[in-house]
Amino acid sequence: MKKHLHTIILVLTLTLSGFCVAQSDENPATWSHEFREVGEGEYELIFTADIYKDWFIYSLYTAEGGSMPSEFEFRQAGIDYELVGETVEGKTYKKYTEVFDVEETFFKEKALFKQRIRLLNPEINQITAILYYQICKEVCVLKEEEFVFSLDGTAVVETSDAVVDDKSLAMTNTLKLDLKNKGRLQQTLLSPQGEKSNIWMLFGLGFIGGLIAILTPCVFPLIPLTVSFFTKHSGKRSKGVKNALLYGVFIVLIYFLLSLPFHLFDSVDSQILNTIATNIWLNLFFFVVFVVFAFSFFGYYELTLPSSWANKLDSASAKAGGVLGIFFMALTLAIVSFSCTGPILGGLLGSTTLAQGNVATNLSIGMTGFGLALALPFALFALFPTWLQSLPKSGGWMTTVKVVLGFLELALAFKFLSNADLVGNWGIFKREIFLGIWIVLFIAMGAYLFGVLRFPHDTLKQKISKGRRLLGVLSFGFSLYLILGLFQVTHLKLLSGFPPPDFYSVLQSETDCPLGLECYKDFDTGVAVAQQKSKPILLDFTGWACVNCRKMEENVWSDPGIYAMLRDDYVLISLYVDDRKELPEEEQFDFQYESGRIKTITTIGQKWGTFQTINFNAASQPYYVLLSPDLEVLNEAVQYVDVETYQQWLSSGLDQHQLSMK
Repeated sequence: MKKHLHTIILVLTLTLSGFCVAQSDENPATWSHEFREVGEGEYELIFTADIYKDWFIYSLYTAEGGSMPSEFEFRQAGIDYELVGETVEGKTYKKYTEVFDVEETFFKEKALFKQRIRLLNPEINQITAILYYQICKEVCVLKEEEFVFSLDGTAVVETSDAVVDDKSLAMTNTLKLDLKNKGRLQQTLLSPQGEKSNIWMLFGLGFIGGLIAILTPCVFPLIPLTVSFFTKHSGKRSKGVKNALLYGVFIVLIYFLLSLPFHLFDSVDSQILNTIATNIWLNLFFFVVFVVFAFSFFGYYELTLPSSWANKLDSASAKAGGVLGIFFMALTLAIVSFSCTGPILGGLLGSTTLAQGNVATNLSIGMTGFGLALALPFALFALFPTWLQSLPKSGGWMTTVKVVLGFLELALAFKFLSNADLVGNWGIFKREIFLGIWIVLFIAMGAYLFGVLRFPHDTLKQKISKGRRLLGVLSFGFSLYLILGLFQVTHLKLLSGFPPPDFYSVLQSETDCPLGLECYKDFDTGVAVAQQKSKPILLDFTGWACVNCRKMEENVWSDPGIYAMLRDDYVLISLYVDDRKELPEEEQFDFQYESGRIKTITTIGQKWGTFQTINFNAASQPYYVLLSPDLEVLNEAVQYVDVETYQQWLSSGLDQHQLSMK
């Protein structure tokens, strides 16, 4: 009933507010505004948006270095009135973005802004505010919304009769292109590549972690002892199997329950754990923790929970008996095995916080997978006890497993140190340094596996098994892969998102264009080069803070066939619509929309955003257009597409260009 009442109220509100355009992907946000008097001469301006499903709007306060935040412009502020305090926002959400390596803040379903003002001119009765924002789904669309508040209830003064000066008209006309075959732009190719669910990946990550934990000296020797206890001390075999299966279920439950406190943190502040992606001190803390874990695995010391905990639980399981006793036995296993499972669980925590999505949910999925893998041998060997005879004996190989895990923990630790360096903009832990450290770590791991390096628990005459040699070869092979990436022989796609980005380099790049390509950031300059070389133009509407633009550049443009065409066959013109650099004063102008509203163009980004709107009737990025040197549209525009689609699109443009040249 409550849900239906809410729906009725929402419909009435939209009707009374005069909204007549239904929400859809073409109209993903509907805005309303109101004000209330909070004191003599003071008012609170309220801005509200209903956001269509799956779309979101960035906060005013989203992390610096990420996507472009929303921004208000209050006309005549400081003259007719002053702003009181900062703009207050309604409920927001947070999410780690791998491309920018920051945690971003955004609205979904509903956006709410509140701003207090104090009148300086008591005669003023109209307040105008403009909101610049981007609304995103698979692509982001730059938008602006104008709000006019009539404080005394009189009719709002429209600006449709306003005119711009001759200079502004002339500047606007210079932005208009005489495009040929513009009708080809009516269809835009967009193959949504929305974020795939991380559920199976995270579950698999946890499951692999649990399988590795089984091979450690804290867990492996307990398998035959525990299974034998259930099968021999339960009277009937069927009862023993049942108890062993119940023991396994409780192991899964316990590790799932360990993730629940993180949900409590999350309820206090949405995805609070994701702050490790942007908080320098938390990144440094995790770096230290993982180094401590690593050296524990190397055998220099042992991390254990108080032995009294295990003793008390063991005693409790004996007294309780039955189902409760089995639960306490499973809990005892979790505590006794902590010195081996703790660092693995720490790595799981670190991996889930680096993954996209809700950290608490990610961790629950991973912990469930971990518990299931850990419980699996106890259940299987209870069902098939003869398999116990095929188990390898405990020995030095388990120490090898721990040391290998130590190297992996150390490698993960440097990811957090890299995060701190990027967020702090220290300029120390550059891409080459990060890769160099990983190369040293994996060469050292290979050397250990071949017996060249030794740690405290290693025996002097330890035999090197075939499996250990194979693992050593893989470690050296991975080091070679990193070396090739260090010298840019390969793109390191397998590690996408882990090392610092390509541009964060100790080397000075010859170009500030993606992938080292030659590009032009001024349209007229690029066209002149295209005419000189008789090459077609790839017009790239992009943004510094455009996530999907970076994904296209790193995952699609980097394809060898596509890269070769961009380098050899096209003139690339990249226009950044969110560039906040001020235009020279003589190039600033007023742009008048068809509605009569006037927008002052003061930045490079505003200029190219207006240019995109005027000529292509589009406002989203990435947005790609193929033009001939004489501005003939060669085929439809494309946005966020896969490698195959993009390559076919580029090839089709080249074919059309060749036809137009004949």
